[in-house]
Amino acid sequence: MKKVIILSAFLVTTFLVTTAFVIVQNNKKTEANEHPRIEKAIEELNSAIEYMEKAPHDFGGHKAEALEDSRKAVKSLKLALAYRAKEDNKKGK
Repeated sequence: MKKVIILSAFLVTTFLVTTAFVIVQNNKKTEANEHPRIEKAIEELNSAIEYMEKAPHDFGGHKAEALEDSRKAVKSLKLALAYRAKEDNKKGK
């Protein structure tokens, strides 16, 4: 009996986590579709970050600061999209 309860609890937890993940991913996709220029900026910044990380030079001493600022920009843009998703969910969009 104890094994059945543990298995049931595990399955319910797995279902809830999976459902929450799908909802979050759908909200992100919706916000990316609603704000394609922001999504494109995130993609371009990530591409620039990857390029700078692999570059054999330091861009005249600006590489470290550029990487840090670019990462901060990506974080801020993602937070902006997350906020929009949260507000849209409140309004039932």
